[in-house]
Amino acid sequence: MLRQAVILVGGLGTRLGERTKTVPKPMLPVGGRPFLDTLIDEVARYDVFEEILLLAGHKAEIIHAHYEGTVRGRARINVSLEPAPLGTAGALVHAKDLLQERFLLLNGDSFFDFNILDLAARANASPVHMALRADVVGDRYGRVLLDGDRVRSFIAPGQGATGPVNAGVYVLDRSIVGRAGALPASLEQDIFPALAAAGAMSGTPYRGYFIDIGIPEDLARADIELNERLRRPAVFFDRDGVLNHDSGYTFEASKLRWIEGAREAVKAVNDAGCFAFVVTNQSGVARGFYEESHVHALHRWMADEMAAIGAHIDAFEYCPDHPDGIIERYRRLSQRRKPGPGMITDLLGRFPVHAEASVVIGDKASDLDAAQAAGLKGHLFPGGNLETFVRHLLPQRPAPGA
Repeated sequence: MLRQAVILVGGLGTRLGERTKTVPKPMLPVGGRPFLDTLIDEVARYDVFEEILLLAGHKAEIIHAHYEGTVRGRARINVSLEPAPLGTAGALVHAKDLLQERFLLLNGDSFFDFNILDLAARANASPVHMALRADVVGDRYGRVLLDGDRVRSFIAPGQGATGPVNAGVYVLDRSIVGRAGALPASLEQDIFPALAAAGAMSGTPYRGYFIDIGIPEDLARADIELNERLRRPAVFFDRDGVLNHDSGYTFEASKLRWIEGAREAVKAVNDAGCFAFVVTNQSGVARGFYEESHVHALHRWMADEMAAIGAHIDAFEYCPDHPDGIIERYRRLSQRRKPGPGMITDLLGRFPVHAEASVVIGDKASDLDAAQAAGLKGHLFPGGNLETFVRHLLPQRPAPGA
């Protein structure tokens, strides 16, 4: 399982002129905040990455001062500083002792809205498995020729070829740093074409929002579009009785039994470009059956089980309170306890959710009452295969501006 994400943030940004003379390109403001903040948040929301490593070059001291040692979600951020411009491959060579054996790599000047964990789950034994953006119109980008999932060759921009484009997101083996040769060196120019010619590179096309801020026109477009594109519908899952069988106060991984199609249902939500949340009453804490640490540990285990098939939960919310609890600090009424809407409304406040297109899936009347109180549609899961049930309810992402 991937635990490290690496982001290339060392480019000079010469096509953006004066803008990048004093500010690294990935830290240019887009939608009211540094573009790199958006990329980091997008990686961190998958909650499987323990480290985000930034490979900094141009104005590296600014990136180091802003991010080194900070934490986003589960991930600690570290910064590697190039002593001189080394190219995209050279940046990896310089940081080779910091790289894990297999890691996610992203370009720091582009945003691609797709399920990163699906890419990780599909990555095969080839040293590079790349994400491709399907159906890109225009001659700005070169094209990638595929044979099944095998990358056969690259076509330079402006040569009229059709096909997907390199989206700048990869699952990489650390072994490729040995292919760099003399520095500076480029992944795109010096390493990838040779790997493709040897049949040692693969890829998967996706259809999600993609933008590269490398030229002034697209930087301006991103500033207008990106925040709205980050708004997503959400599916709020109850836990016991929906994702796993309700065997009564479940808190041990060894005793959890998944509902048929549960992990696949979450992945379907992820692949559709929606948020996936869990909202669960856990009165077993108030009743003294287990502690909050047990809830956290079980949710961590569930997240890893989902990640193995390319699925993830954006946030697990739980309420440990109950008015009849025997643990005093949890013996209380709480609007976060369903049928109260508090867990749902808290998530609506923390994430850019398109509420009108969102749904709650539960197995009890209290779940539907919580949905109604939060102003969302609620659906009662009758049992059976959860993926089949969810696919009929998948929210459609509204058009931008809707």
